[in-house]
Amino acid sequence: MDEQAMITRDLVLRVCANATEFDPGWLEQDRKTVVPFTAPRDTALIARVVAAGHALGADRLLVCRTRAEFAYEPVTEVGPDPMSIFEVIRSWGDEPTDLLVTVEDLSAAVLIASSALTVAAGPPDFLRPLVGPDPAEARTRFGEEARDDRDPDLLRAAQRYGCLEQGARHARGPRGPGPDPAERVAARVRAARERSPGTVAAFRGLRGAWSWAMLALLLTAPLFLPGLSPVPGVVLGVLWLLVQLAWLSRSRTVGFATLVRVLLLGALMLWPIALAERALAGATGLDPQGWAAYTYLAVPVEEVGKLVPLLLLRLVARRRFRRFAAVDYLLLAAASGAGFQLAEEVLRAVSSTAGGALAVPRFGLFTLFPGAVELPEAGVHFSGHGVTTALVGAAFGLAVVGARRYGAWLWLLPVVAVWVAGLEHMVFNAAVAGIEPTQATRVLYTLSGGGAVTRWFLLVLLVAAVLLDYRLARPGTDGAPPLPGDPPLAGLRRWAYGRAIRSGVRVPGDIAPVFRRLALWWARLPVALSQAVAAMLHEFAVMVVAARHGFAALGTAWRFLRERRAYAMGAARAGDRPWRRFPAREELSATGRGLAATLGAAAVSAGALAVAAVRLPAALPGAGAPAADTALYTPAAGAALYTPAADTAAYAAALLARAADWYAQVPVGDRPWVWVALVAVVSLLAGNWAVPDRYPERRLFLREPGRGLGRILGVCAPGQVPYAAVGLLGAVLPRAVDRLLVSRSGHPGT
Repeated sequence: MDEQAMITRDLVLRVCANATEFDPGWLEQDRKTVVPFTAPRDTALIARVVAAGHALGADRLLVCRTRAEFAYEPVTEVGPDPMSIFEVIRSWGDEPTDLLVTVEDLSAAVLIASSALTVAAGPPDFLRPLVGPDPAEARTRFGEEARDDRDPDLLRAAQRYGCLEQGARHARGPRGPGPDPAERVAARVRAARERSPGTVAAFRGLRGAWSWAMLALLLTAPLFLPGLSPVPGVVLGVLWLLVQLAWLSRSRTVGFATLVRVLLLGALMLWPIALAERALAGATGLDPQGWAAYTYLAVPVEEVGKLVPLLLLRLVARRRFRRFAAVDYLLLAAASGAGFQLAEEVLRAVSSTAGGALAVPRFGLFTLFPGAVELPEAGVHFSGHGVTTALVGAAFGLAVVGARRYGAWLWLLPVVAVWVAGLEHMVFNAAVAGIEPTQATRVLYTLSGGGAVTRWFLLVLLVAAVLLDYRLARPGTDGAPPLPGDPPLAGLRRWAYGRAIRSGVRVPGDIAPVFRRLALWWARLPVALSQAVAAMLHEFAVMVVAARHGFAALGTAWRFLRERRAYAMGAARAGDRPWRRFPAREELSATGRGLAATLGAAAVSAGALAVAAVRLPAALPGAGAPAADTALYTPAAGAALYTPAADTAAYAAALLARAADWYAQVPVGDRPWVWVALVAVVSLLAGNWAVPDRYPERRLFLREPGRGLGRILGVCAPGQVPYAAVGLLGAVLPRAVDRLLVSRSGHPGT
């Protein structure tokens, strides 16, 4: 760029509202984070500004004076060198002045007033060299400094940039809506845990013992009633589906315990859904065993009924819903659909023992998103209720979370997802009912992938939701407490920012807006991807190091990461509107500081995390060939399609009626085992699946074995065994793992 290509007026009018304040419209572009602070006017401040430009990979910086009398001076381009800026400032003379320093594409800037006020605006990587690792804490400190000093310039800046609440002189924290019922219950549970820890520990021990007893009975029941033998496998299969989805959803804010409870609620929904289907069949005069009931009645009722648990959750946790990430909608919908599939498959499995063919879902250990059912003779593939409902939930999540930023066109995704899920469900039910689909239906079913690619559609939407969450939550993350250590992949992020700056300034301003937006999107895409990957690797590093430091540190890290994501997403989705902070930032910050002190956190080693990133995909559940023991639907000899009366049932009302017939044929002496299995499944799913907040000390078990055993049962219920297993694996990690949170220079971080 030529030195005379831009004059000061052109630059200042695009970035500033006046000589010492940024323009609100410019700040709104890319949702820049702005942090005012005070600093001495010395060489150290200029060095920090240059370091901020270097963090963005900027090759050149633009420098100018912002007062009106200098409006027609040329903007000076300098390299990322403090001495170059010093020479420019010296050439202006000894009189104090206000100056502006920006990167070439104007994505970040620093306003240095003639007073002690300095204002920085841009992405987090630009702000860290200027104000430290926690921009939100820097804003809070500036607001307190302005309030204490009563300096009019500082107070005006604090109010303009939101460091002080308007009209709340004595308020130390932001105001917001009150708690919802779920938050009130959580607060009371926490208060009870702090007030009566012994009582709570005893209750947890009893619940853990009960859960283990129920697991033993569930495994024992098939020995006395062989018809119950498929139940444990189906329960384990749907849980494995949730584990896969939860592990891949790196931006989720809901706990796995919540997903299991929603799974239980989805399973219990089979009974009201069956009643609704019977009522509608009676009202419309349809035969409950006819093809119309299997297709046009069962499909819409079940697809809507599987989403009812989400509506119920919305009623009791409405504030929490406003802090949901896009993947949270996917996970909750998947849990509800998987619960419905659990109830349906259990009823189908036990009732099929009386005779007839059975379409067995694939719950292989190495199957991506298990639960699919195939009818090869009919050429039908059904992905399972867990996957199809997750597809609908993912589409709704992308639309709800991303429509405000990326446009209302995202609401087309739920329409397409509902159509794909409903079509796949309808074709499967028609095949089981012995109905040949029309040619138009068959063509549409083939165009939608024939059910075989639905899980890949879901994987694509899951990845898109994760990237969207990290992209949208970035401004909210600036207000959340920082993670221990510095973000990894600094070189990759610097390259991505530098590429975006160099590409952005070359995009002409006089081309069609759609092409300009497309070119800028392509230029900034590596920035979004590098930020998301760095954030995920940073969280992974914190979890690995925490695992080496013991069970308590690992549990604290898991909770802190999830609550921090929820805080960031709540801030990002709320924008300028009031929102409910739960837990409060002060509490979350205290947890983060305690975790950092436990881990001895410092800057993350980019090289070590890159090695971890290469090894990580090997542990992902693959989508290769099905396991050798995967069972498929085996039709009766000579049959091409299937009739519900002779073989099996495909929807809730018919399944419930068939299960009732099976129960009537069970000997009276064996019927208690049916109820034992039912109570065992409900007890296990309603048990404790949450990350333990406190593990018993070793010395307690040595001194009081009975009490220690009760504490162990309280934190090692069947649903909590995986957490303990990860903690045990962490105990054998080498000490070198701690270097994941140590920078190459060895300087301590946050």
